[in-house]
Amino acid sequence: MTCDRTFSFYPPCGFFASVVTGATVALASLTSPAAALEVRVVPDNPRLGDTLSVLVETDGSDGTAPTVTTGGRRYETFAVGTNRYRAFLPTTPLERPGMRRLQVSGDGTVETVSVNVGDRDFPIQEIWLSAETNAIVGTDYEFDRVDAFKQLVTPDRFWTGPFLHPSDGPVTTVYGVRRYYNGEWAGDYYHRGIDYAAATGAPVRAAASGRVALVGRVEQGFELHGNTVGIDHGQGVTTIYLHLSRIDVREGQMVEAGQTIGGVGSTGISTGPHLHWGLYVRGESVDPYPWQRLGLK
Repeated sequence: MTCDRTFSFYPPCGFFASVVTGATVALASLTSPAAALEVRVVPDNPRLGDTLSVLVETDGSDGTAPTVTTGGRRYETFAVGTNRYRAFLPTTPLERPGMRRLQVSGDGTVETVSVNVGDRDFPIQEIWLSAETNAIVGTDYEFDRVDAFKQLVTPDRFWTGPFLHPSDGPVTTVYGVRRYYNGEWAGDYYHRGIDYAAATGAPVRAAASGRVALVGRVEQGFELHGNTVGIDHGQGVTTIYLHLSRIDVREGQMVEAGQTIGGVGSTGISTGPHLHWGLYVRGESVDPYPWQRLGLK
């Protein structure tokens, strides 16, 4: 099961080591020899749920990092080389497909880039809940802590290469599933992650290197999420691990990719032992699969 404050019962509990040659498309750049900014966006054919990686090259005359603005939201960029910067922009299943206008500001100029985000069909499930289960709404404490965790934007980048599968269990629910609950369409819900089925106590591993920024336990009020670990990978990228039977790390601890951080469980609101693993970019749940397949840098 999953966990998201946007729905009355379930909160959302449930790339790339470099800009990949052949996958990188220059969507817009100045044609003048005196061009101050060059902007590239990958993937070249994004769909809802994908992460947009925006790479900006400057002439260095300003000396400050460019910014990217879209949909009324401003994103800072982070240095990835000399006069080269990058920002990650999330897209989600709740958005409308179509053209996105990105305004990139830097070196005293503004470049506008248009990116078409394609539609995508997400699976639909019908879930029936008992009145007792449906009455569980979670606690302000757990929601406040999880919400604050997802908003972290640490300047350092801790991860390298593709993200790992955090569990050896089979995937039982994919990212983006839409649902009916007790016959009613949950219009603001989508499955914010991937569910892995595994035996209680089976190892849960960090998908990438980072800093443990959230540890939440049932006895502290994590009644929906269950025992929870959140890892900050830097630059607005975080992962969360829910329903754990045990927690093997502490807040503030640095962990390596593949390190065991806990065990699969069924704590919180859960129909059986499984791991719900979610990946967030700037506070929004995005499809983890491209991060596992290619690895974003």
